[in-house]
Amino acid sequence: MLPKPSNFYSRLKSSTNTIFGRAHFLCSFKPKYACRNLYGTAEQTEKTTLKLIREKYEQGRALTAVTAYDYSSATHVDLADIDILLVGDSASMVIHGHDTTLPITLEEMLVHCRSVARGAKNTFLVGDIPFGSYESSDENLLKSAIRILKEGGMHAVKLEGSGYCRVSAVRKLNQAGVAVMGHIGLTPQSVSLFGGFRPQANNARAAVKLVEQAIELQDAGCFSIVLECLPDCVSAAITSSVNVPTIGIGAGSNTNGQILVYHDLLGFLQHPHHAKVTPKFCKQYAQVGKVINDAMIHFKHDVATGIFPGALFSPYILKHHEREIFVELLKKSGYFDAASGVEASQF
Repeated sequence: MLPKPSNFYSRLKSSTNTIFGRAHFLCSFKPKYACRNLYGTAEQTEKTTLKLIREKYEQGRALTAVTAYDYSSATHVDLADIDILLVGDSASMVIHGHDTTLPITLEEMLVHCRSVARGAKNTFLVGDIPFGSYESSDENLLKSAIRILKEGGMHAVKLEGSGYCRVSAVRKLNQAGVAVMGHIGLTPQSVSLFGGFRPQANNARAAVKLVEQAIELQDAGCFSIVLECLPDCVSAAITSSVNVPTIGIGAGSNTNGQILVYHDLLGFLQHPHHAKVTPKFCKQYAQVGKVINDAMIHFKHDVATGIFPGALFSPYILKHHEREIFVELLKKSGYFDAASGVEASQF
């Protein structure tokens, strides 16, 4: 669904100029640039900024986002030129093995954020503010968000939910110079209220309420809003009603972009625990988990049968004369078993 950019600034100027006027939007963006080095001229990708995200949205180009949690996955996301990388509190489930996102702490999130920031140099980075680190006071909210930017290396934060408290929180974060991504629909931090991970907007009144929540978050200053587990028509209504990008996850095609979890889209985990929480809306673009399992079984077989490491993977050797001296020194020192071990070894 194409956005309506003509009145983008007129509707957002009063509420979002704090963010749009700051450094994220001041730099001009060039998608590609030529870089000269010892090997000639190479084309490199410029960093993604909020300015680029806004421009892609206004041009009607789809935004891509991936949730990832560590250095190695971040490098792959970055190489694929994904627009947004979310360091999600879903690490609580995918990485730490919990049943919900609630147990993960701010300190644990900061470890994941720093790891991702070292791996993704061009992607726009967003960090989840975890449950329990912001609800008690505005002071905790600002401290947590600022730490995610300063210590975690993120460019923005994501805040789940809506209502007066969340709208007020978005405004306060904007005033402090923190860019905020909103998140409505299924908000995992509220799983206790929902009675589980359940799709939202199952009736017309609930759907209208979500449209109103999205408009409130936009007016408060969110630069984008994640829509999770919603009927396609509800996403269409929300996307048509706001002038900031909507990013869908299990919310149909009528959004301005899509996000999936790195491990889910790669078919990464085959463990029964992960199978319980892998969402039905996730398309698996690879079966990496099967490849890993097969490799582990192959490794076990090669070790058990003596195939690995073998000569090919035993690259470090003593020269023949040094080997002979080694044996003599062992025998002189009374280490006869060790000397016999050397003489029996192949390499």
